[in-house]
Amino acid sequence: MRLLSPSVVIGAVALGLAVAGSAGAATGGMHPVAFWRFNEAAGASVAIDSGPNRLNADVGGGVRTGQDFNPGTGYVFPAISESPPPHPDHLVTLADNNLLDPGTGNFAVKVRIRTTQDGGNIVQKGQSGSPGGYWKVEAHLGVVTCLFRSGDGRQSTASSLRRLDDGRWHTIYCKRTPSEVRMRVDGVHTDTRFNSTGNVSNDKHLMIGGKLYCDQSSVGCDYFFGDIGFVKISAG
Repeated sequence: MRLLSPSVVIGAVALGLAVAGSAGAATGGMHPVAFWRFNEAAGASVAIDSGPNRLNADVGGGVRTGQDFNPGTGYVFPAISESPPPHPDHLVTLADNNLLDPGTGNFAVKVRIRTTQDGGNIVQKGQSGSPGGYWKVEAHLGVVTCLFRSGDGRQSTASSLRRLDDGRWHTIYCKRTPSEVRMRVDGVHTDTRFNSTGNVSNDKHLMIGGKLYCDQSSVGCDYFFGDIGFVKISAG
């Protein structure tokens, strides 16, 4: 067997470290927490998490799975009445898991959506009034925002700065750090807000497609109508 010289070994190690370093830089030190690809067949009742933690979510019977978006697949969240009663079957939900709480660290949410609706909550954990704070990605008047609010009331919101309710696919990426919240839309930076959001941690469900804790009377459910291609959560 031919032995490698020390210089070759050292060079290989250095190259490996450089590649690992560049990969870490490319992801900003983030690691995957959950990745729901929404590629299940029609009639699926479980959204499979292809990430490392297997955080599978429950799919409500009102959500249409197995939709061919050409290219790709995903879920359709159809339009429903905004009057009482609430429709929890319109949601994808996952019971509380602290891996989905930003805490005090870096945290990112990435979603792919298509809609002509000018409002609605896309994905969130907790909601206004939740002890420990909450986070969410929502649309209002066609503009998508992501908000992080701590248990002591500190909050920051980054925005798409333009309407995205144009019936086209858009990929929204929102990252929270201890000192700022920033957003990218379709790979282009749109907004950064330099506010501390403290500790964000609650005991509520993760909700996709609207609110679970609502009655459509005193608390609106803010249902999202449209298509979602995937939801991905990262932390670091």
